[in-house]
Amino acid sequence: MKFTDGFWHTRPGVEALYAQDVRDLAIDGDELVAWASTRVVERRGDTLNRPMLTVSLASPAEGVIRVRVEHHQGGRRDPGFAIESDAAYRPAIFVDDDGGVVDAGSLRARVRRGAPWELSFEGGGTGDGPTYTTSGHKSVGYLQLAPGAPVAAEPAGVAGITTTGLAPASAYLHTQLSLGVGELVYGLGERFGPLVKNGQTVDIWNADGGTSSEQAYKNVPFYLTNRGYGVLVNHAGHVSFEVGSEAVEQVQFSVAGESLEYFVIAGPTPADVLDRYTRLTGRPARVPEWSYGLWLSTSFTTDYDEATVNAFIDGMAERDIPLEVFHFDCFWMREFHWTDFEWDPAVFPDPEGMLARLHARGLRVSAWLNPYLAQRSRLFREGAERGYLVRRPDGSVWQWDFWQAGMALVDFTNPEATSWFQEHVRTLLGQGVDAIKTDFGERVPIDVVWHDGSDPEAMHHRYTDLYNRAVFEVLEEVRGPGEAVLFARSATAGGQSMPVHWGGDNSSSFTSMAESLRGGLSLAFSGFGYWSHDIGGFEGDPDPAVFKRWLAFGMLSSHSRLHGSTSYRVPWAFDDGTEAPGQSAVEVARRFAKLKASLRPYLVAAGEEAHSTGRPMMRPMQLEFPGDPAVAQLDRQYLLGPALLVAPVFSAAGDVEYYLPHGRWTNWFTREVVEGGGWRREVHGFDTLPLWVREGAVVPVVGEDGSTGEFRA
Repeated sequence: MKFTDGFWHTRPGVEALYAQDVRDLAIDGDELVAWASTRVVERRGDTLNRPMLTVSLASPAEGVIRVRVEHHQGGRRDPGFAIESDAAYRPAIFVDDDGGVVDAGSLRARVRRGAPWELSFEGGGTGDGPTYTTSGHKSVGYLQLAPGAPVAAEPAGVAGITTTGLAPASAYLHTQLSLGVGELVYGLGERFGPLVKNGQTVDIWNADGGTSSEQAYKNVPFYLTNRGYGVLVNHAGHVSFEVGSEAVEQVQFSVAGESLEYFVIAGPTPADVLDRYTRLTGRPARVPEWSYGLWLSTSFTTDYDEATVNAFIDGMAERDIPLEVFHFDCFWMREFHWTDFEWDPAVFPDPEGMLARLHARGLRVSAWLNPYLAQRSRLFREGAERGYLVRRPDGSVWQWDFWQAGMALVDFTNPEATSWFQEHVRTLLGQGVDAIKTDFGERVPIDVVWHDGSDPEAMHHRYTDLYNRAVFEVLEEVRGPGEAVLFARSATAGGQSMPVHWGGDNSSSFTSMAESLRGGLSLAFSGFGYWSHDIGGFEGDPDPAVFKRWLAFGMLSSHSRLHGSTSYRVPWAFDDGTEAPGQSAVEVARRFAKLKASLRPYLVAAGEEAHSTGRPMMRPMQLEFPGDPAVAQLDRQYLLGPALLVAPVFSAAGDVEYYLPHGRWTNWFTREVVEGGGWRREVHGFDTLPLWVREGAVVPVVGEDGSTGEFRA
C-alpha cells in the first residue's frame, strides 16, 4: 500500500499519524514498552485529542527481537504464525535516561527517549556491532483512510483497485526499516519476478496466478538482506511491502487494523538468518530417500488407464531410465466428483491390485488431492449435513463453479471436519498410495464464517497450513516420520515443515523455465528446504529443445517430476531418436536421471542439512557466497547442496553465461580444473550443462550396481 505522494505529502484521503515523541519507557515482565505520542509534546495540552502508539519489544530467542506496534489494544489482533520461542531464554533489558535497550545476544534493539522517534537494531557480541537497520522519523505510522483513498499497488488515482482484491481498510499500521547503500532484499516467498526485490511492491496474498504473473502460490512475509539480518512480519492476513519503492531508502510493510508485529532476526550471514528463522517457524522435515528419484505423472487432462500407466512404466524401463515414483493426477477420480477419494471404476476397476502391482515393480505411488468438494461428490452432502463445510454469514454453504461445479471448502478449523477428511486420506494410503500431491489451497474466500470464529482475512493463508498439515499428519502416522512427503503447491510462513513444494503452473518455454528457477531461489530465501517444478513446463507442448534443457535442470533440482497439462511428458514423445549421439530426449533423460541416482548419498546429506539447519538444498549464490559482490544479482545459477554449482542452459543453441566464484572448481563431466573469480561463456549440447564441484569437496556417489565411491575436487 502506498500512502504518500512524494516526500512531503500524503495521498488524497489519507491521514498519517506517526510515532514522534517517546514520552515514557518501562520494563514490563519480559518486555520493554515505549509509549510514543503522535506529536511532539511541548505543553500539557499537546497530550489531548491525539492517538498514542504503544511499542513493545521482547526476545523469544537469542538473536531475535520482537516488535509490536499497537494503536487501540482492545482491537482484534491477527493471530500471526506459530512461533517456537525458547522458553528458557531471557534477554537483558534495561532503561536509562537516554532510552531503553533489549539485548538478545547477537542482536540489540535501542529505543531513543524523546523526539524524534528512533529505534535501531545493532549486531551484538563484544564491543559495538554494526547497525543493521533503523526505524526513524515518520517510519511508524497509524494511517486513517477516507473511502476511495488511492492507496493500492496501482498508480495514485486508481481508487479501490488492489492486487489482492481486498478493498482498502479504514485504518492501517505501517513500519519502515532503513536500507543502506548497496543493501539488497531477497525472499517474500516464491516470487517469479526479479530475485532482488528492491523497487518492487509485493502483496502477501496467496493466489492461483501461474508463474508468469506477479501473484504467488506461496507468500511468506519474511525477507532477508545482504546486510546480515532478516525480518518476519507476524501477520497471517494481507501484508503489503514497499521494498525501496514508495520510500526508496526504506522497506515499508503495512497491515490493516490496530496492531502490527514483526521480528528482526540477526545473522551475520544469510545462512545464520535462515537458521534462526526456521527455528522460529519450523524446520523442513526429513523426506524419504526415494523421493529424490524421478517422478513421472499421468499429466492433468490427458486420457489414461492402467494400460497407459503400464505402457509409460514399461517404456521407461525399456529405455533404461530410472524411475522411482508414479503419480496419478486429478482424473484418477471421476469427472465432476473431485474430491471424493474414489477411483474411477471405468478406468481403474481394481485400484488396490493395480497399486500392489506397481509396488511389486519397485515403484512408489503418488495421488492428487485438493480440499475442494464438488457438489456431485458423495462427500459434499455428508459434509454439508455435518457442518464440515465453510459457510457464508447467512449460514448457507459457500459454493461457486470455478474449478469444479458447485464446489465447497472443507472447514479445517473444525476438528471433526479435519478428522473426517483425514480418515479418507488414511483409507487412500491403506490402498497403497505412498505420497499425496496437495494441490490448490489458494482460492480461499473472505466473505465467509469459520467454525472456530477465525478472522476470514487471516484464514486466507492459514487455510493452506491447516490443509497441508491435515494430510502430512496422516502420512507421518501411517508411513512414519521421515517417510512422509507431500507435493504441495500453496504455502505460507512455516509451510516448509511439510515438504515437498513445487512451483505451480508454468508454461513450456525457456522464459518460463528461467522464471521457475527465480521462484525456487526466492522460496529458498524464505526458509523452504526442498523445491521442484514441472519439467518441460505445465501449459503447452514444449519443443524438444525446451524439454531437453529442462530435463537437465529438473534432474539437478532437489526433487524431479515430469508433469504436463494437456500432453504427456514421457521423453520418447519429443523426438524420433535420429538426433546426434547423446542428444535425443530419451538419452538426455537417461543420462541425467542416472546422474541424479548416483548422487543419492550426497542429496540425502544435503536434505539432512536442510532439516537440521534450514539451509535449503537448492542454494542461491547470494546465500552461499555472501562476501562476493559479483553474485548479488545472479538468478540463473545455484548450488545444489554445498558443493555442486549448476547453471541451467536457457537456449536451444546451448549458449550459457555464468559466474564461477573465487576458488578452484572441477568440471563434473570433463574433470577440467579452473580458477574461479570470473565469468564464463560456453556452448553445451543437450547432454551437458555447467556443473562444477567446489574446491575441497568430497561428493559421495553410488554406482548402478550399488557400489560406492567419491568425487574429489
